[in-house]
Order: sequence, then C-alpha cells, then structure tokens
Amino acid sequence: MTTGTVVDTNKHIFCKLHYKKVCAPINLPALSQIYSGLNSVSILGANSSKKNADRFSYFAAEPKEVFEFKIGQKDPFEKLSKLLNKYKLDEPRGNHPGLPLHGIFCGGWIGYFSYELGRYIEHLPETTIDDLEMPLIRLCFYDRVIAYDHITKTCWLIALQLQADIEEPEDKLASLEMLIAESQKIHIESRFVEVPADFSNINFSQIHCNMDKDYYLQAVDKIKRYIYDGDIYQVNFSQRFECDYNTRPIDLFHWQNHYNPSPYAAYIDGGSFHIVSASPEMFITIIDNIISTKPIKGTRPRVIETCEAEKQTNARNFEQLCYSEKEQAELNMIVDLERNDIAKICEPGTRRVVQPRTIESYPTVFHALATVAGQLRKGTTFCDILKAMFPGGSITGAPKIRSMEIIDETEPTVRAVYTGSIGFISIDGSVCLNIVIRTIIIKGDKAYAQTGGGIVADSSPEAEWQETITKARALIAGIKATQKAAYV
Repeated sequence: MTTGTVVDTNKHIFCKLHYKKVCAPINLPALSQIYSGLNSVSILGANSSKKNADRFSYFAAEPKEVFEFKIGQKDPFEKLSKLLNKYKLDEPRGNHPGLPLHGIFCGGWIGYFSYELGRYIEHLPETTIDDLEMPLIRLCFYDRVIAYDHITKTCWLIALQLQADIEEPEDKLASLEMLIAESQKIHIESRFVEVPADFSNINFSQIHCNMDKDYYLQAVDKIKRYIYDGDIYQVNFSQRFECDYNTRPIDLFHWQNHYNPSPYAAYIDGGSFHIVSASPEMFITIIDNIISTKPIKGTRPRVIETCEAEKQTNARNFEQLCYSEKEQAELNMIVDLERNDIAKICEPGTRRVVQPRTIESYPTVFHALATVAGQLRKGTTFCDILKAMFPGGSITGAPKIRSMEIIDETEPTVRAVYTGSIGFISIDGSVCLNIVIRTIIIKGDKAYAQTGGGIVADSSPEAEWQETITKARALIAGIKATQKAAYV
C-alpha cells in the first residue's frame, strides 16, 4: 500500500491494453455480491439509471496499488501528480477501435476525494472535528475491470499488462470471466430488495445528529446575516445523522440500487469503512479533452404513483420546482460559479452552458440542474482541474471560498467524503467523478448520512431544516429497511 508517500516516477510503468467482449447475460446485483467478497472492491453504478448517464457500470477489486492521503500530511497535489503519472498506456487509446470510445474506464484509478481536500487548495480555517478519521484521498489502481454497457447489454473485460507482470493478460481476462460465471450461479435473496422504505415511522429523537434543531435554526439565521452583509449570495449548509448499522454494507447497496437507482451510484470498500452512494449528481466528466460539469440546485419529493392523488402530488411538486424563483436563482448563481471555474482551465471561448436549467425525475425526488462544458487547454493536468474546480460549487455556495469559510464556522464536524467526489481516473485520461450526496458512510457499527441545502436571502430556517430532514428520511429509511430485511 502506498500511504501518502511520493511515488518515484522517473521511469513510467507502461501498460498494454487488452480487452474482450462478452455477450452472456449479466445479473448486476449478483455480480456486485460476488465482488463484495473481494479485497478493496470498487463498484460504480450497477443499476439501470446508468443508461442515461455515462452508459457503463464498473466492477473492480484486488488493486495493484492503494494510495491514501490523510489529514495532517503535506503536498497532496505533488503526491497525486506523481501517482497519476506512474502508469502510462504503451500506445494511444485510439489504436483500439474495437473498444467503445465513449469515455469508458479502461483500467487505472478508482476512489474518492474528501470535501476537506479543499483546505489544500484555499487557505481555510480548520475548526471542525475529525471524528470519522477517514483518508482525505483514497485511490486504488486496478489492472482489470468488468465494464457493463447498459445500452448494448454486453460486458467488456478489460486488463492492463504491466511491465514485469508475472500474470499473463489472457489469465487476467479469464479471471474476470470466472467472476461472471460465479455470479450466474447465485441468487440474491429477494428479502434484501423487497422491504420498501417506511418513511413515516422514523423517530428522529432516537437518531444522533451533530447539531440540534435550535443550533441549526440559529446557524441559518447567522448565514442569512452574512448574505445581508454582502459576504455571500448563498451557502450550502448541512447536518449529519448517525444511527446503528449491523448488517452487510453490500445489502444496503442492493437496496439502494433497487429502490433508488441513481446514475452516479458507488460502493467503496475502504477496509475499516464502506461507502454506499446513491448520488444523482455528476461533478466532472472528461472525454476527448472536453470537460463538463452538471450542478444540481433545487429538489422536490417524488412519491410512487399508485393512485390519482399521488399523481397530482407529483405534478404539483414538479410544477413548484419548475417555477420556483428561489431555486432558479440558486442554480443561476452556481452555473455562473461553474462557468468561472471551468474558464480557469479551458481554451478561451470554448466554455458554454450546454444544457440550461431543466427538471429531471428520480425515483424519490425531482431535481433542477444544468450542464456547463468547455475544451481543456493543452497541457492541463488532473491536478490543475481539481485546484480550479474542487469541491463542486453546488455543495459550497457562492462565492466559493467565503462560503467554505462559513461552512467550517457553522458545521461542527468534518464532512469527510460527503460533498467530495467518487469515481474514476482512467489510464487514458478519461475521468468521471460524482458529487457525493445521497450517500451513507458505514464505519464500525454506525451508519452516517449527511444532508443539506442552499441557504439564500429569503430562506426560511424552518423550511430549510425540514428539507434536510426530508432528505435524511429517505436515507435512514433505506438503512432501516436493509436491517429489517436481514432478519426476515
């Protein structure tokens, strides 16, 4: 394991890309289950909503190398730069016309960047308590991966042949085929996906929170005073909930993918902790030197439609979000922020709003979002991109630096991976990272869920508090349902 140390990259390790297309039927929950028993597993997606996002789900385990950077260590970007330059393809990615060119992950790094990495980009106060003690960065280098194409419903087995490899690439591909074969022999017990969420019977008085309601309301009032004083336009303010968790983390991932399939879902096994993300939000995608970001600002609940009254409720919530002046203003501010961030790293004249504000439907919510894109300047590195854009503006506020200072001032504990990013950095330069929302951290016998919202001048403290409770209710209901299913 590499733990925050500088990797010697005077000599690159060149990798040859090998791949094989498999048309056998794939049971995604079963394959997730098989992978969950392996070392340092990373799963991205594994649900049907990937079809309309970045198309592919990924399964990887048994990394060749693990990099961790922890709070208190120095020079994360120097270490990260050397790390990402360590492995190189031996020939251009375009020399493999048989493999899809739609930004597919073809081996490389999968992991996360915690929100607090932002302290190494800007000079920010450090007053929050680090009670979770998770690495700020955790990345695994995978030399083999299964990529499932949700459009063609086929699998790509991908392997990298490293210099001085003992194992032949054919054997690596065969090992992936064996995992698929094993998954076809098992059946995920229906009890783990047939216990629906019970949103109404969650007693928040029995769930520990890192702040009480009075603290929350006073903090929102304090943030509004900063807005009136001209310090900021908005701040994303959040609170964290904690409850007992006593079953397998993969069971929660199964449940989330069944009841709340999300385009940027992820399952990360960090050894002493697990991350189960049902994120709908993309932070950055890079394909062929084009970078895009897709901020979300504005949420309304969506219910399962079993009667006319519920259809009307959804129609009303959709319309409220569509025409809400508050949410429109919030998203416009963040789109402006993202345009400014992207401009730092893109060719002049290439940044643009690809998709103006639109409303998208998810199983439990409606979201308002937009897409901003641009062409990266020649020579721009991944670290340059992080320094320009991380963390995403939709979960900080505007202006970003002052908003982050106020977040540190008002939130008592570190956010850790919450509002950071999870995803991949492919060896060919393609990148796809989410914004870590709708996410649960499992550590020991506890599960942690954090939710927030954008505070603006006309925010109602009571309404903002209720919004965080509504968001938390969905996550905690999933935790409760998963544990109930374990004992059915």
